Amino acid sequence: MTGPGMPVDVHEGQAAYTPWTLRFYDLAIFQVNCRFFWRVPVRELLALFDRNLADVHLDIGVGTGYLLDRCRAHAPRQAVTLADLNEHSLRHAARRLARYHITTVRADALRALPLPPGCFGSASVNFLLHCLPGTIRSKAAVLDHAAACVRPGGRLFGATVLARGVRVTAGARAQLALLNRRGVFHNAHDSLADLRTELAARFPSHRIAVFGCTAVFEAEVP
Repeated sequence: MTGPGMPVDVHEGQAAYTPWTLRFYDLAIFQVNCRFFWRVPVRELLALFDRNLADVHLDIGVGTGYLLDRCRAHAPRQAVTLADLNEHSLRHAARRLARYHITTVRADALRALPLPPGCFGSASVNFLLHCLPGTIRSKAAVLDHAAACVRPGGRLFGATVLARGVRVTAGARAQLALLNRRGVFHNAHDSLADLRTELAARFPSHRIAVFGCTAVFEAEVP
């Protein structure tokens, strides 16, 4: 699933998600990593979705659809577009969220998304930035591409694991070093200061909350 012209490090960041590994994703990410390594309560991530989710939503970097499955959807017939580079993740999340009106799009979040501008009320990029190659400054292109799909006054939100400017426990430091060596993560230089700078440059109205080494952010699209 490398695709024509896809950089190796972009491919590495999503290649770990196979039908087999996705079976264990929720346990590994939300029960183990969030609790013991990244120190972000899952209830805070669910509250992030509850506060910001619009009736027509774009989810970029879908994982298994865990948070969308468990949050409180606002509309009787919630519409969700799932955008991800990994076909296995798209299929897995689409099956899980089949009670919603689901559209899937295979796309690289570092490039402009093949979606019409301003057609969503909200967009999420949850646990995506730390998987992408480059610095926070270059990864922030994802914020531009997501925001382009959201109407003015809509919401953009997500969370990312940082390595600098936050409290990284010894266990988390060892885990992040391993994940970076394997190419699953690319966040060895991701800092809270850089994330603040990139968000402030794009969104006059935004908020960041830090839990352990995880930054949870939300913004209004101008």
